[in-house]
Amino acid sequence: MNRELIEGKDFYYDEKGYMVFTAEYHLNKGHCCGYGCRHCPYDYDCVPEPKRSALLEEKANTHSI
Repeated sequence: MNRELIEGKDFYYDEKGYMVFTAEYHLNKGHCCGYGCRHCPYDYDCVPEPKRSALLEEKANTHSI
């Protein structure tokens, strides 16, 4: 993906000033990078255990509220 990133579409800045990539950005990238990104649409496929299970549990708890 060699294009200029678009704020609001590919990323945003959170309350702490960190750049956060969106799910759309990750989908365009085409795979899980293994870093445990906040909006990973790939269910953290490449994140090693036990971090992957913790992230999936956190994601499930966040969406059930």
